[in-house]
Amino acid sequence: MKLTSLPTEDGFRLPAEFESQQAGYMIWPQRPDNWRDGGKPAQHAFTKLATLLAKYQPMTMLVNENQFGNARGLLPDNVRVVEMSSNDAFIKDTGPFYIVNDSGEIRYADFNFNAWGGLLDGLYFPWDKDNELGVKLANLNRLDFYQNGMTLEGCSVLTDGEGTLFTTEEVILSEGRNKRMTKQQAEAIFQQYLGITKTIWLPEGFFMDETGGDIDNVINVVKPGELVLSWTDNKYDPQYRISHEAFELLKQATDAQGRHFKIHKLQLPSTLTLSAKEAQGVDPINGMLPRIEGQRLTATYVNYITTDKAVIVPAFGDPQDSSACQLLHELYPDRTIESFSVREILTGGGGLHTVVLNVPRGEVGGMK
Repeated sequence: MKLTSLPTEDGFRLPAEFESQQAGYMIWPQRPDNWRDGGKPAQHAFTKLATLLAKYQPMTMLVNENQFGNARGLLPDNVRVVEMSSNDAFIKDTGPFYIVNDSGEIRYADFNFNAWGGLLDGLYFPWDKDNELGVKLANLNRLDFYQNGMTLEGCSVLTDGEGTLFTTEEVILSEGRNKRMTKQQAEAIFQQYLGITKTIWLPEGFFMDETGGDIDNVINVVKPGELVLSWTDNKYDPQYRISHEAFELLKQATDAQGRHFKIHKLQLPSTLTLSAKEAQGVDPINGMLPRIEGQRLTATYVNYITTDKAVIVPAFGDPQDSSACQLLHELYPDRTIESFSVREILTGGGGLHTVVLNVPRGEVGGMK
């Protein structure tokens, strides 16, 4: 049921991703103008990821009607397949925000989605099916939900679960998303709908991020007061300036509880670019951004997935892969560190964190 009150007034807040979780959702990739070779290589990658995640939590794959049989045939029996229409597969951005209260009740905060910029600089049209996902999932899980007209994606914000939110100016305040919105107006919505009392703004996201610069490619939150940051010491890499400016800003900042941050630098892998075969396998239709040989892929280790028992870390076939896993093992000693090859996901313009929507622990319809 759609509610007319405000989440914060009802005692709800956005939990952090390191808090306890119970399940996850993914969407089956199939767009031939975004995923090469009709989406077949991406479908095999998503199958592997869902299979890996299902070792640690129940997983559901949402699929369009014409792909139900294909997905059901490829996925293992312990991954639930549910028919639900969508425009593309980046559910962390298109899905709703799970919010919780102190009693363990879960609701949704549902915001507008316009393909990362609408008709001005969005990545595809139409996006109507993606924008319906929040309401459809609320109905599927018999969940109460709130709605707000602000354009907001899940990968554009991160929280520590204690009132601090991290985001980037170039996404939240972009003309294609929230034209003429001020920081103060955005922060008021964060407070009312997500329980945020302090917002930390980074000017930019990752270099050449197709979404315009989401926060989840720049940092991740290990626990309150502790962050990992995408890092490079290569002064000739355009990401060098962005990461160093972010470090200086975060070093001077304090969170909602007045703590200074402990910042761990996660070195980037060597620059990855799209191959000619990968670019040529994408059909240039429906207004999607063209895939061009040599374009930079958004490769960073901070774009990992956190579950109760495991952290799924992007792998790029780079010597830096092992160093990233070692650092994250030290930061998450109670969780298994799993390395997962993400190149096929990167070629679709996203990252590992973008394709999974995890459900926090609590009461969600029939799930407890």
